[in-house]
Amino acid sequence: MIEPISALIVDDSALIRNMVRRFFDTTPDIQVAATAMNGIFALNKIETHRVDIIILDLEMPKMNGIEFLKERQKRGIGIPVIILSSLARSGARITMKALSLGAADFLLKPSGSDSEQTQDTREQLIQLVRSYGREYRNRREHPAQKKPAKLAEPGLKPISPIKPERDPGPIEIIALGVSTGGPNALRKVLPKLDKSLSAPILVVQHMPAGFTEEFAGSLNEICALEIKEAEDGDVIKPGRILIAPGNRHMNIESKPLAKVARLTDSPPVNGHRPSVDVLFRSVSRIYENRCLAIIMTGMGKDGVAEIGSIFLKGGLTLAQDESSSVVFGMPRIAIEKGYIHKVVSVDEIAEMINTLTREYSV
Repeated sequence: MIEPISALIVDDSALIRNMVRRFFDTTPDIQVAATAMNGIFALNKIETHRVDIIILDLEMPKMNGIEFLKERQKRGIGIPVIILSSLARSGARITMKALSLGAADFLLKPSGSDSEQTQDTREQLIQLVRSYGREYRNRREHPAQKKPAKLAEPGLKPISPIKPERDPGPIEIIALGVSTGGPNALRKVLPKLDKSLSAPILVVQHMPAGFTEEFAGSLNEICALEIKEAEDGDVIKPGRILIAPGNRHMNIESKPLAKVARLTDSPPVNGHRPSVDVLFRSVSRIYENRCLAIIMTGMGKDGVAEIGSIFLKGGLTLAQDESSSVVFGMPRIAIEKGYIHKVVSVDEIAEMINTLTREYSV
């Protein structure tokens, strides 16, 4: 019998500690090993309990979440950390700081008595705990040398019998959709892109309103290309990466002198705003076979339908593989439907982008 993933819940609120403990009541593969009311107690619990995952609040007395993450780094503690915080817009910078200090991912605590929101948080947290907890346990129990990622060869052919309407054209734009597990996946991909990249990049990352500006800013500090939260009317140009703002869809409008980003407040699609499908639909309509679309780690099916439209029109498509995805939902469905030219690990995506934009140059 496989031993359950052991979680440590760190929060100064007994109410939240009990709520998170109840999240796992019906998940036999996850058990709560211990709880702690601040970072000091958490460090003590790590010494006395076997812990595979830490669920961490940021605002706590005596030792807060950021201080704990710094101490975790100093001590070389490799246990993955998921931030579960009530910090909203004012705390977005602190949350991004937590990611830069090695936190694996973050979720917002459900607010008030919204049962649907609580259930969504529960489902997402369980997915994150399973993914990061299992990965950590495997590394701990089987400490093998990590093999270098094999660079995927250029020259893509569909991995399905579906035949696109035409061959790929030159890559004039890159569209990327990502959800659960995306913040750290993007931190792995975007810094490796060539600074001379010939195509602009548009990104939809499912993220709460108020976080994407800080997220884009934190990425901009570690990337050679300009990265910013998209504003309505931003020019889409090579050397620039635009990230859709939380709670706003991002489309493309073709104007006489340039193509620009258009932001809208139209209803959510697939339960999301911004939606990957909205961006991909816009890319498919304007660029047809002159684009590269990438679908990465994430829960659900957002982006699947319209990456199919891009594929059928002759655009190039990539999907993140299962082993490097935190949640293999969005990419799995796109692969199963036959809409993907090549499946690659998160460590290969940047080099694939660099290679393909050179091979399919304007």
